[in-house]
Amino acid sequence: MLTGVLHHSGPIGFDRLDWSCDMKFVTGLLAVILLLAGVNASHAAIRIADDRGGQIGTYVDKYQGLRSSGETVIIDGLCASACTIILGAVPHDRICVTSHANLGFHAAWDHGANGRAVTNLSATQMLYSLYPSPVQRWIAARGGLKPHMIFLRGKELMSMYRPCYLDAQASSSR
Repeated sequence: MLTGVLHHSGPIGFDRLDWSCDMKFVTGLLAVILLLAGVNASHAAIRIADDRGGQIGTYVDKYQGLRSSGETVIIDGLCASACTIILGAVPHDRICVTSHANLGFHAAWDHGANGRAVTNLSATQMLYSLYPSPVQRWIAARGGLKPHMIFLRGKELMSMYRPCYLDAQASSSR
């Protein structure tokens, strides 16, 4: 504990300031500060802000690398379609959402005859199984993954993921 004894020499000022302190405490405090500074500096964050998705396999590959990197994911805008695989690929405690976060979910599809989209039931089931339980329950309450997009945002999303604030180290991930 830091303690100080102040000696007053009169009405004008202080004669001397005599500090005595517990060196173990000061050393420990400095070690913690340095440790925390090192942790913050060594882990960058990936920012997702305008990702409309794409092929599932591409995102699975991309997010496997992100999972092993230890980086934090900041969802700060649209993350739709295959982008939402991030929810199952990266540990829950390494994902945070801002007030702008907007997750869009729909059934997986393939190009069918005449270029029309045809729902791929097995890929849709695989996609659904990747999501954490609270997200699965939210999707199920809305009728499941269908061809049309459903959006998870605002208070509902904030109740499932911790809020975050934009980090100067964040980089855009598309």
